[in-house]
Amino acid sequence: MKVIPPSFKILDFLDQQSLAVRIEHCGRICYKSEDRITPESALPFVEKMAEHGHNSVLEMGVVTLEVCADDSKIDELFLCQPKYLHISREQGRLLITASIRAWREMLLNHPDCAVVRAACALLHERHPYFFASILPEGGLIMPGISVRKVPLEDVERLPAGLLAKHRHIAVKFIVNRAVTHELVRHRPCQFLQESQRYCRYSEDKFGSEVTFIRPLFWADDSEEYAVWWQAMEETERLYFKLLETSTPQAARTVLPNSCKTEIIVYANLEQWRHIFKLRCSKAAEPSMREVMIPLREEFAKRWPELFV
Repeated sequence: MKVIPPSFKILDFLDQQSLAVRIEHCGRICYKSEDRITPESALPFVEKMAEHGHNSVLEMGVVTLEVCADDSKIDELFLCQPKYLHISREQGRLLITASIRAWREMLLNHPDCAVVRAACALLHERHPYFFASILPEGGLIMPGISVRKVPLEDVERLPAGLLAKHRHIAVKFIVNRAVTHELVRHRPCQFLQESQRYCRYSEDKFGSEVTFIRPLFWADDSEEYAVWWQAMEETERLYFKLLETSTPQAARTVLPNSCKTEIIVYANLEQWRHIFKLRCSKAAEPSMREVMIPLREEFAKRWPELFV
């Protein structure tokens, strides 16, 4: 048995990586298979995710596009009700930020929309492995529409309102399951979480032990903490006993909220502001405040115009 404190890490280093590398890095958290990452592993990984329809993993790749088209083609896009696209509109120009999953689903559901076809044509040219299996007949290029990828440095220079809408950032949390139960209620966000269904904590890669998050409610020398410790020891023993005859997805039913889990939350800065407003307040759950208050401070250092 192992007990650790909660923690977080802002994954801004992934912003400098390719979409495939970013998606693989986040996707492998589910099975805790980060040890399989190599310089050549990203493309086979994302091709497999796309082929098998593991859409939640493809949500971890987000791009910002500038689309220039006449108003009739832009109106056509809005008639498709693009709820998974973050769109800012000016005369004859759109700024659109969306995940690879969102663009794939727009192409599948609205293949005749000119803006969708033009945007996916650019993405397919740069990342053909995402769209190879769903290309419509006749190709994707549509005349009269200009599409370019907006570099991250240009997104960072946007006015505060547009920056909050189009700048996405991922954060990896190592917390207990009670915290993640609350985190996944937030929309719109993207989530990937360590899977107790597949992770077998008796294996060497997990130290052959169950890891728990230390609760902040009690002092180490208190009677309550001693009771908690005893309960976690017994839980680990019962979990390992069940693994002798059962699968991890069956044995996990005895694991408590105190179990350590890893989760990546990917959202735009607008949504992070909403999360902090709720989860840093005095009414929030104490274990949530334990990670969210220092995380908000880190965001304020990076984007002081948005987080105070």
